[in-house]
Amino acid sequence: QVQLEESGGGLVQAGGSLRLSCAASGRTINRYIMGWFRQAPGKEREFVAAVSVSSTNTTYADFVKGRFTISRQSAKNTVSLQMNSLKPEDTAVYYCAAGSRPWMVVRPTLPNEYHTWGQGTQVTVSS
Repeated sequence: QVQLEESGGGLVQAGGSLRLSCAASGRTINRYIMGWFRQAPGKEREFVAAVSVSSTNTTYADFVKGRFTISRQSAKNTVSLQMNSLKPEDTAVYYCAAGSRPWMVVRPTLPNEYHTWGQGTQVTVSS
């Protein structure tokens, strides 16, 4: 089974950028659809972005479109989330997740489509 570990979180001012990385071990990340979710204190976990196995397809939550970019780095067995123009409301713990259902049938915005999760990395955006 694949294991996932996020890194790259931290404290940044509003308008700044961060790049989160999700490193996979145990299996190649290229056999899974990959997603990023986030959870703020007192709120439910919410979808941020997802990428298909081939990287041909991506999908984003409306609130990050044009600001965040998900991508695979196959040679490094990682998936990243480049976050630009950060806002205080982006403050949350960010999680990466792996799923095995085909992109054509999967509902990538739903947490229960993913079977493996990382421990999360904290992102704090100050105003």
